[in-house]
Amino acid sequence: MSSKRKSEPVKKTPKRNKKNVDDNYSSDFSDDYKSDEAPVAEIIIPSDDPNSYQKLPDDLLKTYDKEPGKLLVAGMVTWEMTGRKATAKGVTKIRPNLCSFHRFTSETYRSALSGCCSAHSVLITMDRKALAFGRNQFGQLGQADLKALEKPTPVSGLEDVNVIQAACGRNHTLFLTDTGIVYACGDNKSGQCGVGNTQPTILKATRLNYAGPPVIKVGCGADFSMILDIKGNLYSFGLPEYGQLGHNTEGKYFITSTKMSFHFETSPKKIVLYVEKTKDGHVTPTDDVKIVDFASGNNHTVAIDSKNRAFSWGFGGIGRLGHAEQKDEMVPRLIKFFDIQNRKVLRVFCGSSYSLAITDIGALYMFGQNKKTGEANMYPKPVQDLAGWNITSIGTGNTSIVISADDSLIAWGASPTYGELGLGDLIKSTATPKTVSRLEGMKIPQVSMGYSHTLLLVNVEHELTKQKYDTFQEFTAD
Repeated sequence: MSSKRKSEPVKKTPKRNKKNVDDNYSSDFSDDYKSDEAPVAEIIIPSDDPNSYQKLPDDLLKTYDKEPGKLLVAGMVTWEMTGRKATAKGVTKIRPNLCSFHRFTSETYRSALSGCCSAHSVLITMDRKALAFGRNQFGQLGQADLKALEKPTPVSGLEDVNVIQAACGRNHTLFLTDTGIVYACGDNKSGQCGVGNTQPTILKATRLNYAGPPVIKVGCGADFSMILDIKGNLYSFGLPEYGQLGHNTEGKYFITSTKMSFHFETSPKKIVLYVEKTKDGHVTPTDDVKIVDFASGNNHTVAIDSKNRAFSWGFGGIGRLGHAEQKDEMVPRLIKFFDIQNRKVLRVFCGSSYSLAITDIGALYMFGQNKKTGEANMYPKPVQDLAGWNITSIGTGNTSIVISADDSLIAWGASPTYGELGLGDLIKSTATPKTVSRLEGMKIPQVSMGYSHTLLLVNVEHELTKQKYDTFQEFTAD
């Protein structure tokens, strides 16, 4: 089933003087939403010393130890240009897009992470330190100097902790430590850093205003954030527009008859209601929901519980929630398609305007749309080109998808693309999945994507992978 497109949301900004508004962003990556900033409150931090906290259980920590590797990068590497119009001002150095994968640094990393709306990335070193590079317009790299960082640089505020996971939003970043404590930095105008206020920018990684059970996963949408605790509770904070926080509200209110704002959630707030909806619109609460995994797109989230049921909520345009309708969902709603098919959902991934799910029979489903025109999948539809492949890792970007499977790299994305598919100078975009021939036979344990760049970690202990890795050109960010 397909449907005509419900257009991507453009932030509804009340009319006002637009001093200092950067008008060079495209609508997909714009920063032109300006909140009426609330007074900066004192940051509240639980009194316990973070360094005195116990580490997460060893068996849980082992699950974060994915196979490490050397870093390859492709796509747009002029970070100030990402998501902006070609006429963007203030860009000091424009580099050619990398249309094929390049070696980037000589180090081995545990993880490489970015986000579908991000122009920045985080690397986790073998000794569990966080390095960041890319755009830093709002301090999302944890540096007081707001210039872009071309080379991976240690994040300030995390020197004395061990980082096991990170997540990147449009202009903010979350970091998870091995004690289950979360730090954040970057744009906080909507409270998306979760520090208890709307201080516009957090320039140093700062602990969240949260004193609940240890956190085991972090995630970011464009202007909101999600954290999952060890007991299976999901918390959200930031911009509530489209119901993306899952608290049964869009958070809108009128300051005057013509001026609108939002009730931002500035500290993590638990999502308490999960529902099932029938075709005739009858809504019933879903009991015994313990979340085990989740993923967020620009303005929506898909989560899996311990019974392998999938729930989705937030902006409903072009079917990205998988409910066969384009209605925004204010609270997590069960995706009936998998329930009816008696399929268990094992993993979920979200791009800007689409979602992917892997079921218990290894099938990959897509709902939503990863292109700007045409018809959308209003409910989960199998990706036939990936049938039979053993998927290792998936990277989801703005319009592009890159998948590591069976010692191959498979990529596709509709125009415009910026080299992030890594298919070379001749094939810039493709509507159907294609294997990246240059990487055929390589062991690629981890794939991550930003708005228009791709990061790969390759296992050079594998002989063929090492031989091929050595032949790749090096990207030097000088």
